[in-house]
Amino acid sequence: MKFKKPNKFEYNTVVIGAGSAGLVTSYITSLLKAKVALVEKHKMGGDCLNTGCVPSKALIKSAKIFGIAKNSKKYGIKNINIDFNFSEIMERVQNVIKKIEPHDSVERYSSLGVDCLEGNAKIISPWEVKVDNKTLTTKNIVIASGARPFVPNLEGLNEIPYVTSDNLWEIKNLPERMIVLGGGAIGCELTQCFARFGSKVTIIERSERLMPREDIEVSDVIENKFKDEGAVVSISYSAKRFYKKNNQNFVVIENTKGDTKEIEFDLALIALGRKPNTEDLGLENLGIELNSNGTLKLDNYLRTTKYKNIFGCGDVAGPYQFTHMASHQAWFASVNSLFQPFKKFKVNYSIVPWATFTDPEVATVGLNETMARQQNINHEVTIYNLEKNDRAVADSENEGFVKVITKKGTDKILGATIVSPNASDMLIEFTSAMKNNYGLNQIMSTIHPYPSMSEANKFAASTWKQKNKPEWIFKYLEWFHRIRR
Repeated sequence: MKFKKPNKFEYNTVVIGAGSAGLVTSYITSLLKAKVALVEKHKMGGDCLNTGCVPSKALIKSAKIFGIAKNSKKYGIKNINIDFNFSEIMERVQNVIKKIEPHDSVERYSSLGVDCLEGNAKIISPWEVKVDNKTLTTKNIVIASGARPFVPNLEGLNEIPYVTSDNLWEIKNLPERMIVLGGGAIGCELTQCFARFGSKVTIIERSERLMPREDIEVSDVIENKFKDEGAVVSISYSAKRFYKKNNQNFVVIENTKGDTKEIEFDLALIALGRKPNTEDLGLENLGIELNSNGTLKLDNYLRTTKYKNIFGCGDVAGPYQFTHMASHQAWFASVNSLFQPFKKFKVNYSIVPWATFTDPEVATVGLNETMARQQNINHEVTIYNLEKNDRAVADSENEGFVKVITKKGTDKILGATIVSPNASDMLIEFTSAMKNNYGLNQIMSTIHPYPSMSEANKFAASTWKQKNKPEWIFKYLEWFHRIRR
């Protein structure tokens, strides 16, 4: 289909979606003095603010208090009694959202020079976006429509009470028995939360372990922690069907051997990944291609394969569905759209950090050991256990480790994984080292405050140094000092 290009444009860029990717794209575009419209059909801030990062971390904090109270004996305190109303905890979650809302509001972005429009956006040509009954002409289009929870087509699912990460925040009563389908980041974070609040939680994961994207040591720590806190872990199982009997809810799960068992529950949480929002945008009419997983098919500059003025970023673009990746991609989408063909930049995914906010947290950047082996990279593994860290011992939080992957024979960091309290904060040292091309020798020679968890990074570097010390130098030093006595 041929489209007529307008002689003039109302906007330099129209951005579809006001989540993290869309907000940052419109902010940068406006900052660079281009005229930009931001279209959102639901809520400013997208999933991260309203149903994802912000509410989940607020809930995790409340659950952390329960975790400390239930384990008060290890801190020398006989007992801590907690009196709580679950609805008040969920009310706090909503209050946290409200406090952050102004950062992502129409008022703020309008004050920054962004035209904020509410409505359904549909791309009707490479240079036209229809918002309800109004048509906008634009030189560039950035699709930042995000993603939503994937809900499988399972028998009986619609007959039982279930929630996703989208609507979990609306519940007021703590479920007595809960099942969680999916052992990834969302499933693990919320399993621990509800188990700490007192729900009898069963987490069901079809892979051989929880958090299958991470190394096996990570899965072991988290699985053992869940079991210690009363959660039931069913690995190598997947849900086959749901049914009701005598007004009670049941799920039938089956393992890889074909064995089945039934679990009774009051509420199910579906946490089986996220599906990109590409429907009803007019993409099929323009022939815009999608990848097999439903994300936009983009080149290294985040442009669609058919139209070089239509870009994508955030969850709808992949390959990583992280808020910080959405912001990272937004810079490339905004700058490339405004300055091509004079200048454009390739997006780089070689140094990507991510974190799962369980307790302990899990944070990874670059390659882990599993990835290095799969890619046949000649590497070395160094592990420093937190049981040797004074601060971790003093805090009675010494479950975990720092694991570093280096290029064989060098101190060049290929990746790092930290399992620790505040691992997401500790990881930045390795991320910065990889970004700025310095290695473990520099981390080892950097002064870290004592006693702190951050010392674990330094001691991991020291462990690597100890393994790679040049023995001949020590023999020479022994001779040197002997003759000087």
